[in-house]
Amino acid sequence: MLTTALAFLGACVLIAAAPGPSTMLIIRQSLHSRRAGFLTVLGNETGVLTWGVVAALGLTALLAASRTAYDVMRIGGAVVLVWYGVQTLRAARRGEARPSAADDEAAVVPRSGWKIYRSGLLLNLANPKAAVFAMSFLPQFVPAGAPKLPVITALAAFQALFEVGYYGMYVWFVGRMKRVISRAGVRRRLEQVSGGVLVLLGIRMAVES
Repeated sequence: MLTTALAFLGACVLIAAAPGPSTMLIIRQSLHSRRAGFLTVLGNETGVLTWGVVAALGLTALLAASRTAYDVMRIGGAVVLVWYGVQTLRAARRGEARPSAADDEAAVVPRSGWKIYRSGLLLNLANPKAAVFAMSFLPQFVPAGAPKLPVITALAAFQALFEVGYYGMYVWFVGRMKRVISRAGVRRRLEQVSGGVLVLLGIRMAVES
């Protein structure tokens, strides 16, 4: 049991460390504030838990078995990624039009916490790979003879809690670098990079088979 738990923890570390769309969105939102970053993390991990429950119920097998359903989710996920990327690039461009960092700060409009949380949730739920991965990954750590529904749900909850802490370090680090990042030029470059990466990830998701 201990060996299985350690193996699952190690797998969670590797999964969280692998850069992906969620990582880029969390960093992008953290550029605005720690609050935005943490709400995005919570939204993303709600998606992780949701896919875990769906996998425990066996419903993600239907997605894996249906090419049409998978392709619909894949294209939808690609659209979401490109949308967030374009929005980020537009924000960076608006920053270029402002003459100073002071004007940049003055132009920031408080965003709804629900909208920020929803962005992280939607990005995770729109990723078909997250669904198929939950189906193929979590059941491997269910002990023989154990009931799948409660065990897989518990594993998904543990993974989500672990990633809250892991991605929380990203948010904390960006917050610590706020003095440097708050400079208009640095923040604009970071938004350009994160926006470009999101667009490229969306295009890759759209064209992959």
